[in-house]
Amino acid sequence: MDDSRETLGPQAFVTGFPIKHSRSPLIHGYWLKTLGLPGSYRAHEVAPADFSVFVDSLKSGESGFVGGNVTIPHKEMAFKLADDPDELSDELGASNTLWIEDGRLKATNTDGRGFTANLDERHSGWDRAQSAVVLGAGGASRAIVQALRDRGVREIHLVNRTVERAQELADRFGPKIYAHSMAALPEVMRGAGLFVNTTSLGMTGEEAPRIDFSPLLSDAVVTDIVYVPLKTPFLTQAVQQGFPVVDGLGMLLHQAVPGFEKWFGRRPVVDEKLRALIIEDMDKH
Repeated sequence: MDDSRETLGPQAFVTGFPIKHSRSPLIHGYWLKTLGLPGSYRAHEVAPADFSVFVDSLKSGESGFVGGNVTIPHKEMAFKLADDPDELSDELGASNTLWIEDGRLKATNTDGRGFTANLDERHSGWDRAQSAVVLGAGGASRAIVQALRDRGVREIHLVNRTVERAQELADRFGPKIYAHSMAALPEVMRGAGLFVNTTSLGMTGEEAPRIDFSPLLSDAVVTDIVYVPLKTPFLTQAVQQGFPVVDGLGMLLHQAVPGFEKWFGRRPVVDEKLRALIIEDMDKH
């Protein structure tokens, strides 16, 4: 039951299927509390078959929500059902943040901004890299490739088990993005200043191959969008080989900032207390 302070303010959500694992309520709840704002943010599970009905209730105001976050498997449908998706969403074909403005459902995708903001915070200067290697060509890699391209990285090498999947992404995001098989990994790493894992390899319970990071530039940054575990096998290997690393937790935290500002009217700060709160929760599960 929400208390009276919460119900007086804007109500926002995170929806997916399943959604009980989401840490977004912890993140937004922390900001509401520290900023002293009225409102609520809660997980709201919606099955794929019911998602269009949920969006209709959002647009009509019947749901009571001012907006919210969308995660797997609803991102593509959220983009399609929004009245006004922005250019980021349009190119990606997916949205993760929704809000009502002037009676219309607006949509954006904050994953890429969360990714670069995390790197900016944890390893400033990473964007001097002229060449980047992105491992994986699934849905998560789309926003990463888009963000790196928009940040000015000149060459992006997409490495994937299925080259055709990587080529689809390369075609989507324009020139200077190249598709490769896993066999090409040592070659395309040569002289790169950034390595990004966007696959589930190394996630808790998942095996991760051994990678020799030595072809990278000596000051190259290795990062992983996986954050459970916080120190993934790829990051552990990179540290052992002398490379600076950035874990994926900050991406989760920073991608939440734009939505909170839209719904609650204040721009929150990603601080070490919030990071510690999420790590503590991760340790419990």
